[in-house]
Amino acid sequence: MLFSEFTKLIPKILNQQLPAVNAHIKMAPIERQQTLGVEDYSKYNPRKSAVMMLFYPKNNNTHLILIKRNTYPGIHSAQISFPGGKAEVTDKDLADTALRETFEEIGVEPINIDIVMPFTDIYIPPSNFVVAPFLGLSLSVPEFKPNPDEVAQLIELPLDVFLDDSIVVSVPMQTSYIKNNIMVPAFKVEEHIVWGATAMILSELKETIKTALK
Repeated sequence: MLFSEFTKLIPKILNQQLPAVNAHIKMAPIERQQTLGVEDYSKYNPRKSAVMMLFYPKNNNTHLILIKRNTYPGIHSAQISFPGGKAEVTDKDLADTALRETFEEIGVEPINIDIVMPFTDIYIPPSNFVVAPFLGLSLSVPEFKPNPDEVAQLIELPLDVFLDDSIVVSVPMQTSYIKNNIMVPAFKVEEHIVWGATAMILSELKETIKTALK
């Protein structure tokens, strides 16, 4: 999709009701489906974080940036995600968190990102974080400068590929809930498997864009 066409969809995206949990559940591991939208996670006093769903033009076509995190001792090691991270006391709000973390991880200046709107928060039990996703636009081709301490690879996902249902797959995966491998829904992007919270956020984003296209 041409980036000029995508930007024309923004008013429709802003005016529609987000699918929220109804979209998240489609890409959630089966053990997560039972608690989504039901359990009150505030009782766990979760930490706050934010991610940026950044769209931008590349060769005039709309792309979405994802990152592969470095391998390290931790829950999210080597996973595919959006640029983002935990809130700091110096952040004005969670939108500011998303902008700051995007700059720190992939080098895109906050002044070059227009935040369109927040999407539905999602709770991540293994790390006890609540993630606030934000839809952002860069009206020009970003000059990416990935932080080698945090980012192993940038993944530039064309919107047309993202909207193609053929990239939705089911793969065996070991989760934090079950030691043995179980089949989980995921997006297959090139050789990468995107699952868990990132896939659930992507599911809401995808449904929202498809509804705007109708």
